[in-house]
Amino acid sequence: MFTIEHDFDATVITLIDEAAPGARPLNEDVVILGFDDRVVLEQMSADGDEVVRVTLSMHQLTELRLALNLPEGNYRLDKPD
Repeated sequence: MFTIEHDFDATVITLIDEAAPGARPLNEDVVILGFDDRVVLEQMSADGDEVVRVTLSMHQLTELRLALNLPEGNYRLDKPD
């Protein structure tokens, strides 16, 4: 399950882990904040005492999107002129 909300300066997507009762431990929700120049992923730490954040530039996000569909190896995107 996920939700999408549009705030003033960001789009907020929340990924909610779901499973049949007792099937497996659930992970904390992942919150994805999309800004004009970056994407921030947030999730509570395993012990629940702090929010862990990962910030990706738009270029890194593009590389991640492409990497999900490529085989093992080293790659470099050509920079636009």
